[in-house]
Amino acid sequence: MSLPLAGLKVLDLTRALSGPFCTMILGDLGAEVVKVEPMPAGEMARQWGPFDDDISVYYLSANRSKQGIGIDFRKPEGLALLRRMALASDIVVENFKVGTMDAMGLGYASLAQAHPGLIMASISGFGSKGPARDWAGFDQVAQGYSGFMSLTGTAESGPTRVGVAIGDLTAGMWLVIGILSAVAQRAATGRGQHVETSLLAGLMALLSVQGQRYLSKREVPEPCGNVHPVIAPYGTFETADGPLNLAPATQAMWVKLCGILGLSRLVADARFLTNAERMQHRYELKLELEQGLKRKTRMEWTALMIEGGIPAGPINTLEDVFADPQVQACGLVRSLNHPVLGELRQVGLPLGLDGTETASHRAPPVFGQHTREVFARYGMADAEIDRLLADGVAHQAEAAA
Repeated sequence: MSLPLAGLKVLDLTRALSGPFCTMILGDLGAEVVKVEPMPAGEMARQWGPFDDDISVYYLSANRSKQGIGIDFRKPEGLALLRRMALASDIVVENFKVGTMDAMGLGYASLAQAHPGLIMASISGFGSKGPARDWAGFDQVAQGYSGFMSLTGTAESGPTRVGVAIGDLTAGMWLVIGILSAVAQRAATGRGQHVETSLLAGLMALLSVQGQRYLSKREVPEPCGNVHPVIAPYGTFETADGPLNLAPATQAMWVKLCGILGLSRLVADARFLTNAERMQHRYELKLELEQGLKRKTRMEWTALMIEGGIPAGPINTLEDVFADPQVQACGLVRSLNHPVLGELRQVGLPLGLDGTETASHRAPPVFGQHTREVFARYGMADAEIDRLLADGVAHQAEAAA
């Protein structure tokens, strides 16, 4: 069975992380993604470390399932070439600053006039309207602006960023949802549309109960570290060999937990009778529970907790994660063949589609790896391709020529 997005042609004009992550998902699902990178050296992420054999690991993390070409955006003929390719595509994805696509002659209104079925998808830092529309979209700035950082960390540490660029990644995933919605609507109407999201909007959509606490009760949540904001005990606890997450979310689970730990006396302790009392005496409760937990290792306790119906699990390092039998059994790491690095292991698409193989078979491209091949597929004759390369309008990687 073919992949679900097979046949969709995506022109990827994105860079850094939010846009490339979006188009990688589309490519993993079968879309024909052409990543366009500016000359002379390709997109900015290629310069960001760490590096594996001089190839950016950052770039590798967000650019599989694509074919890569190089075009000089500064030359009029290069921009004309981009427009020509856009008008032959189903979807154009971009994450330039607001107004840049219009300045290049590639704005949605202009393209849609010639191609009414075109879907354009855009990511900005703070949206296309309002006083912050011209701000550059940097993940940590958006994490702070959206209130996300105010919920992360502890009273002692103060606000802390999430350990990955969650604003970029979230915006990329939201844009995929918007694109798929536009594709479905186009199937009914024949018309495309302009789909937009931003780092700010994507993060605010994840505020969940914390956002609703403010909107409903005007409560401003404070960072609470590794404990649940409204349930106790629920969080991280020390064992004999490191931290363990415990999530006994109900009163019945609390009673079971005490039994498993040999601390049944706590069930009748006036400080811990109900969740409300446990929340008030959270620090004392943690000390009591850790006295019992330090008698065994985190994996020993994990097995006992799961057997007893208590959600629990260790806090793994990435070394632990990639060696974990559950991760391996679920096939969450895939191997691709990279033209320079050889075997390249990557975290794969985290979706299972019944009867469909969703593994990517295309490694992240080297700069300009597929220029000739893509141009030919877009209807250009060999002589025209030769001229574009000779005039420096486009770039073809020598190793892939």
